[in-house]
Amino acid sequence: MRYRLPFAPAHEAVAYIESLAQTGEAAAIYFDDIEKFGIWPETYEWVFEKGWLTQFIEGVLASPVIRTETFSEHHARAKTHGIVYLPTTSYIEMNEWTLPAGVAARYDGLIAASKASGRFESEKAFLRGGIWKNFFSVYPESNWMHKRMLGLSARLNQLEATRRTPRMTELLHEAQANDAYWHGLFGGLYLPHLRRAVYNAAVELESLLDIVAPRPAMQHVDLDKDGIDEVFFHNASLQAVVRLDGSASVIELDAYALRHNFGDTLRRQAEHYHHKMLVNVTEQDSHGDGISSAHDRISFKHLVTQADLVYDAHGRALCRDILYTGDGEIVALDYALTSSNDDSLNFTAQTATGEVHKVVRLSAGQMIVSYDFGMGMRGSLATELNLAMPSCDGPAGRFVLDGKIPGGFGQPLEVEDLKQIALEDAVLGGRLLLSSSRPAQFSSQPLFTVSQSEAGFEKIMQAVTLLMRWPLQEKNGRIKLSLEISTASIR
Repeated sequence: MRYRLPFAPAHEAVAYIESLAQTGEAAAIYFDDIEKFGIWPETYEWVFEKGWLTQFIEGVLASPVIRTETFSEHHARAKTHGIVYLPTTSYIEMNEWTLPAGVAARYDGLIAASKASGRFESEKAFLRGGIWKNFFSVYPESNWMHKRMLGLSARLNQLEATRRTPRMTELLHEAQANDAYWHGLFGGLYLPHLRRAVYNAAVELESLLDIVAPRPAMQHVDLDKDGIDEVFFHNASLQAVVRLDGSASVIELDAYALRHNFGDTLRRQAEHYHHKMLVNVTEQDSHGDGISSAHDRISFKHLVTQADLVYDAHGRALCRDILYTGDGEIVALDYALTSSNDDSLNFTAQTATGEVHKVVRLSAGQMIVSYDFGMGMRGSLATELNLAMPSCDGPAGRFVLDGKIPGGFGQPLEVEDLKQIALEDAVLGGRLLLSSSRPAQFSSQPLFTVSQSEAGFEKIMQAVTLLMRWPLQEKNGRIKLSLEISTASIR
């Protein structure tokens, strides 16, 4: 019924329900998403303006076969047909969406072959696809967010009942909003505002827990269970998380006053439906005189080109470094953690021409990243910062340079010899001031991902990607980069 209501003509839907009586079925139960009745594309006109809902209700009430009742009414008068134990499962489309891209394409082909052979109705119970939790292995960002939530849940559970507050429980429940953790036609992992809502709740809950049950200023833990440790370190205003994977990059940067994670960025990765965007397809109507379900529609909300489908080799982070040698060779620095204290981490990377020392430190309202180079090193150093700014490419976010506004986060920007620039965001209610101890070659680009939704294939801005590059100087082997985060009234 979920494929017929409300997509098939009303009289066909009623006839289908009546046909169930001929099979000996005692009841048909329908339970579905209300957005199919007016919010999905085309459904408002179909359901209300063209009268589908009225026609369906009148057809059901006029039927000599169908009798309406609530589930509880039927359960009270009907005997059980036997015992059924339901597994942890989901609807068949979800079981496809949760698979990795290559496997999902094979599964999609298997389903198509079964339908073409006419065996699908008898085989579909065995063509199960993946399980919902595969989303955590397909999308590392989902897994990280999930394990952050579980960690906070465990902390709250360990707290004495007298020290818990209703607000803490409310925030935990907000951090568990499931749509932000998965992706499909209706999942919201690709939607920054849904992930941001989860992190808003998580960051506030963490700050409240720290007041009543303080954590150590620095902790080493493999939170996301991927075999690589992360280091959490924090003060009263900020928290930074660095993954010890050799990049010495910051994967999470939380501002407690803003309830925001500046590291909440989704990488660009392959999806099995991407191939549909590069062929000339037309929207298909699978129900004859009815309308297309969102599952069947192929449409484009934005223009998508091959250039939009370039995938990332690693996750997006803050201060991921690249060294360009004097010969133009590109070196991805491999850092080892050498020492730490409550407010900083010290890393060293070995190169053919010398050592690079990197320190990530927190102070009041600031994250400071500094670099020291051997005197014989030549070339240049570049670092990439992916910043999740809530306004994305909307009008509420802007750069401020020398008192002027050169553009918004959704526009490319290049500046030579930059020493300071501000990022102001009215949606965030704050600003980030980026300062460099030495002039840098600066560029900014919006980071877009391509995904599928009920509205069609669309491009969504995930972050603003900043690239800063400094020439290495023989007489000055130190660079200091600071990110100062503050609440501010944005005009």
